[in-house]
This record gives sequence, structure tokens and C-alpha cells, in this order.
Amino acid sequence: MTPRLRLIPLLFCAVIACSLPARAQDKGSVNPKPLPPLANPNDPKLGARELFARKVLPAELPTQAIGGYAKGCLAGGAQMPLNGDTWQVMRLSRNRYWGHPAMIALLKRLAAKAHKDAGWPGILVGDIGQPRGGPALSGHASHQIGLDADIWLTPMPDRKLSREEREETSAVMMVRDDRLDIDPRVFTPGHVLVLRDAAQEPAVQRIFVNPAIKKALCREAKGDRSWLSKIRPWWGHDYHFHIRMRCPPGSPQCEGQKPQSEGEGCKPSDLAFWFKDSVLHPKPPPKPPKPRPPMTLAQLPAPCKTVLNAPDAKQ
Repeated sequence: MTPRLRLIPLLFCAVIACSLPARAQDKGSVNPKPLPPLANPNDPKLGARELFARKVLPAELPTQAIGGYAKGCLAGGAQMPLNGDTWQVMRLSRNRYWGHPAMIALLKRLAAKAHKDAGWPGILVGDIGQPRGGPALSGHASHQIGLDADIWLTPMPDRKLSREEREETSAVMMVRDDRLDIDPRVFTPGHVLVLRDAAQEPAVQRIFVNPAIKKALCREAKGDRSWLSKIRPWWGHDYHFHIRMRCPPGSPQCEGQKPQSEGEGCKPSDLAFWFKDSVLHPKPPPKPPKPRPPMTLAQLPAPCKTVLNAPDAKQ
């Protein structure tokens, strides 16, 4: 086993609603605890997240992204190396630094471009996915087929971070307190270049950012602005941006999204919804909604059962 794979942690059992985005400021654990054995792993009502979270290595199967971004799994996943000349992986205790090999290759390219174009030492890589994809115990509804990845908007420092720093360092908030624009003290022209580099990757379909960041990009982007069509405003994403790839060749069971419009998405009418007071400051519902039951293995694409039960890939 290689030294980097000795760092594969036992999963830290922190239960957060799966519909919430995993926030870059949520801390990890330097000493994660193992998940306890399941009393009845064959219970048809058991959440698939409980099963996939207990798989610490990829499946020994040909590489395929199976199903949709929020309802699927990953066969033959690849690990993002924990350290590179121009990247470092954060929150190792989550064991979510696995993805489709095409995603791993894309992140390495982006890290080199960020160094070259923006002058950053490199990028900090957040969650990609679990070793076999599938639903996670906490944080994400998507990131299930190895084609989603979170990149911190905090540049990598020019030194190797300790394990403690990777678990406990908070990402930097890029949005003003009033949520109407970016914070110019921390959001720089370099951020524009990094987001442009990511969006110009042909295999990238969408990039999710906070609406205030989209607004700033619309204002600051120069020259060829066609890449702005891939930048999509979405809730959260004020500490990190989310890359989503198209379904890659060789994954016929991958369910992608429809292409977005060709426009820049920068018209006032394109952004108006996101800056309504009811969206920026939503009122809580009079009656809290009931939690949704977890997605079961039977609700995932049928091949995900094969992925779950396959032997561990040899490392």
C-alpha cells in the first residue's frame, strides 16, 4: 500500500441533512471514529447512504459513472492524490477524494492553470465523492457519480498543510454580509481567472457559485465571455465553487443534464430572482417540513448493487 493510501481515514460519523450543501467551513476530525457495523445491512428500508459510507475503497470494476448526479454510483473510481505541486486535498476524514478518472485529470489540469494564470500557489480541493459514489451520510445530495467536485475559493498557501490544518482550517467567505455582492477585500481578479479556466474546460457542463459571485464575474470578465454561460448561480457556494462534468465516454448508463442556454446569464432579469429579499432572507416555514426518508439501494440504478458488493480495488 502506498504512503498516501495509508491516510485513507475511517469515516467520521457526523449526521447532517443530506439535502444541505457540504460547506467548506464545516470542520473534519483529526481522529475520525469508525462507523459501527450495521445491525441488518439487508434491510430494504435502510438508507443507501449507510451502505456506501462504509466502503473505504473503490469497486474492482471497469470505470463507469452510473445514474444521475444525485441518484447513482461510481464503478472503478480513482483517487485524487492528497498532495501535488499545485494542489492539496482538504478534509481527509471525509474520504471523499475519489472520482471518475476524467474528473481527477481535470482537477490536476485546473490546478496547474490556476498556478500559471492566477498566480496562486495552487488550489484546495474539497469534496469530490466517496470511493464508490452513492449517497453520502452528510452534506451532499449530488456528488454521487464521480463527476462533481468542490474547489475552495481560498487559494492554497505556499506550504504543505498539516493534517490538523486540513481538518480545522475554515475557508474564506467571499460574499459581503448583505449578500448583494462579493467582498472586494478577499475576492480578487485571480478568482475570475480560476473560474474562467474551469469553465473553459470542454468537459465541464456547469459551475455553481453564489449569485453575488456570478454578478461579480459578469461585471469583471474581459475579452471572450462565452464561458460565463456555464457559471450558474445557486444557493450557498460562497466559500467554494462546484464543478460538474458532462457524462464521459464509456459510461452509457450515466444520466447527464440538459445543456444550458448559450447566453452569458448576465442580464438584470437573469439575476433578479437571486437578489429578492425573500430569497436572500427566507422566512422559516410555519411548520417544519418532515424529513424525507433516505434513498434506498432499490431506488438507485440496478447496477449500483453490483458496485456496492464488488471486491475492493487493489491499491
